Amino acid sequence: MHKSFFFLCAAALAADWPQHLGPDRNGIYNGPELGSLATVWTKPAGAGFAGAAVSNGKIVLFHRLNGKEVLECVEPKTGKPIWSFAYPTTYRDDFGFDEGPRSAPTISNGKVFTFGAEGMLHAVDLASGKKLWSVDTFKQFGVRKGYFGAAGSPLVEDGRVILNAGGREGAGVVAFEAQTGKPLWTASNDEASYSSGTMATLGGKRFAVFFTRNGLLVLDPATGKQAYAMRWRARYAASVNAATPLVIGDSIFISASYETGAALVNWNGGQPKVAWSSDEAMSNHYATTVHKDGYLYGYHGRQEQGQAFRCIELKSGKVMWSEEGFGAGSVTLVNGSLLIIRENGEIHTAPASPKEFKHQKRAQPLQGVVRSFPAIADGMIFIRNEKNWVGLK
Repeated sequence: MHKSFFFLCAAALAADWPQHLGPDRNGIYNGPELGSLATVWTKPAGAGFAGAAVSNGKIVLFHRLNGKEVLECVEPKTGKPIWSFAYPTTYRDDFGFDEGPRSAPTISNGKVFTFGAEGMLHAVDLASGKKLWSVDTFKQFGVRKGYFGAAGSPLVEDGRVILNAGGREGAGVVAFEAQTGKPLWTASNDEASYSSGTMATLGGKRFAVFFTRNGLLVLDPATGKQAYAMRWRARYAASVNAATPLVIGDSIFISASYETGAALVNWNGGQPKVAWSSDEAMSNHYATTVHKDGYLYGYHGRQEQGQAFRCIELKSGKVMWSEEGFGAGSVTLVNGSLLIIRENGEIHTAPASPKEFKHQKRAQPLQGVVRSFPAIADGMIFIRNEKNWVGLK
C-alpha cells in the first residue's frame, strides 16, 4: 500500500510543472524521458515572454492577443483548447521589445494565478477558466512602471500569494489571501525586480526568498517579517536583477549581470554569511542556473554581448569550464542531464559534468527567437517563440 502511494505521488509530480522553473522553482525535472523532440502540436502565440504551466492534465498559456492579456487552457498532448480567459491591457513597452505578459502562471490548489505586464494579479479557476478575483497592484500600491513592466511569477504557499510588487510605503513585497485576493501583509521598500521569488527551508524554517531590485530579501511567509536582507545590485540605474534565487541546502545563490556578479550566502543557523562573491564566476543576465552535486551550470555575461555557458563549483565559485560565445538561452536539469534551449531555438543536451562540456544531442524544432523558459512535464516540453507555442515529445 505504501509503495503504491509513493508511486502515485511520483507520477503526479512527473506530470506537473505548475510554476516558473518547475515544482520547486529550481529548474529540475525528474520524470519520463524525453523523446526525439519532435513537434506534436503547434498553436499561434501572441506577444509575451511568459512560459507555460502544467497541472492536472491541463497546460495554461499566457500571452497578449488583440489588446488583451489572454490565459488559455489546452490539452498537453494535443494542444486542443479547453477554455480561455481574457481582460484588456494597454501596456506599452518603452523600449519596443514586447508588450505581452512576462511572467509564467502559477497553478496551486485548483487555481491559476497570473501577473500581467501592467501589474494585474488574477486568480482563475483551473477547471472552468472562471475569474475568481483580481487586484490592480500598480494602482493599489502605487507601483512605478520600471523599465519592462511587471515580471515576477506569483509565489504561492499555504494559502498565500506573495509578490515582489514594488509598491511604495512599505509595500515592496505583498502577500494576498489566495482564496479572496485580500492583502494579508506588506513588507520592505524594495522596488520590484524581474526575478521570481522562491520558497525555501533554511535552518528548519520556511522562508520566502526574493531577489528584488535592491538585492536578496528573506521573509517569514506568514507575517512578512524580515529575516535577512543583503544589498546586491549594480551601481548604476540602467540595470536589472532577473534570475531566480537558487536555494541549495542551507545556502542561497544569487547572480546578476551589469558588473554585479554572483554571491553564495550560507545561512549558518540564522546568522547568514557570504561564503564568496565574484563578477568573474557566473553573472546571470536573466536565465537562472541549475545545480547538481556541488556544481552550478548556467550563462555568464550580458545577453546582447554573447554569453558564455559554463560550470562553476558551488562552494568556491571556481570556473570548471566555459564555452565562450555560446549565446543566451535557458537551462534545465532533466533527469540529471542538461537541457539547454538557446535563443535561436536550438536545443542541446549534455551531461551535467564539471569535467567538460560534451554535446549528446542537438535539435532545432523552433526557428526565430526563444526567450521564455520551457515547461517540462510527462515526457513533453512546452515552449514558444515569437509566433507559436509548441508541444515537443
